[in-house]
Amino acid sequence: MAGTRLPPEDNDISQVRLPVTADLISDDDRSVAADSWSIKSDYGSTLDDDQRHADASEALAAAPYRTASDYSSDKEEPDAETITSMLGFQSYWDSAYADELTNFREHGHTGEVWFGADVMEVVASWTKGLCVDLSQKELQNHHENDNSDLDKQGKKIDLADWSVLDVGTGNGLLLQELAKQGFSDLTGTDYSEGAIDLAQSLADRDGFATIKLLVDDILETKLDKKFRLVTDKGTLDAIGLHPDGPIKRIMYWESISRLVAPGGLLVITSCNHTRDELVQEVENFNQRKAPEESDISRNPPIFSYLDHIRSYPTFMFGGSVGSRVATVAFLRS
Repeated sequence: MAGTRLPPEDNDISQVRLPVTADLISDDDRSVAADSWSIKSDYGSTLDDDQRHADASEALAAAPYRTASDYSSDKEEPDAETITSMLGFQSYWDSAYADELTNFREHGHTGEVWFGADVMEVVASWTKGLCVDLSQKELQNHHENDNSDLDKQGKKIDLADWSVLDVGTGNGLLLQELAKQGFSDLTGTDYSEGAIDLAQSLADRDGFATIKLLVDDILETKLDKKFRLVTDKGTLDAIGLHPDGPIKRIMYWESISRLVAPGGLLVITSCNHTRDELVQEVENFNQRKAPEESDISRNPPIFSYLDHIRSYPTFMFGGSVGSRVATVAFLRS
């Protein structure tokens, strides 16, 4: 579940909506290998999977708010929740990565580069900048609290202190880009065993043997560790393309909120959601989790918008300016 493919460029600036297919692949076709959950015994689940799905269904039914797609500026398109695609099914990704793994073994091909190499490089570099800025602020606050005379800018920021999780990592190339930026505590997960096999093969070939790769489904994660940085490049897009997309997105936010450490970052890259849609979806999650009549000063939102990438190419269409890709960072309280 690494991401979604960008179509050839045209003059339409609206966010990419992936094609509808009449021949949806059944989840029953999932490979036995991917469903074996070989790492289940290593990571304790904190919530029964059936109960997790039931809770999400209940939250969706009771929700008084609109979902993110209702805020789309292009109302001639159907809402994202009504669009389903084979890209929303695990069986699609199992098949796709089986083919890419075969191509790698036979020809050394890297496989599909989701969103393009340029986007990954921009995301990795921009994310590094955010992490460095946050680390510097933490260091300054520490010195001020300790009344230290040390130069607040004198200590070099060590990105090794940032534990990183890439959910739906696919071939793991985003993790490689982050490693080039200086991150070293890197973990990638994907629910397709073929994706993890491919990512491991590429990491070994390219000299990134320290990257940790695990089979795990973000919606039913068995990870019990919190990470200072969590990245998502296309995973939320693919989740939304499943027929149960609205419920699965609620499950996604529940899981993500448990994986990002307090004060940590969540960075989402999407070609199927605008920045405003992602911000609205986070606000919806915050509203669901906020206790009634809560004091905002004592109960800050779980996630708050921090920044977004402004350097992606934009296009003018119908008097509006937009981009095909959105990358948004949220700060965990």
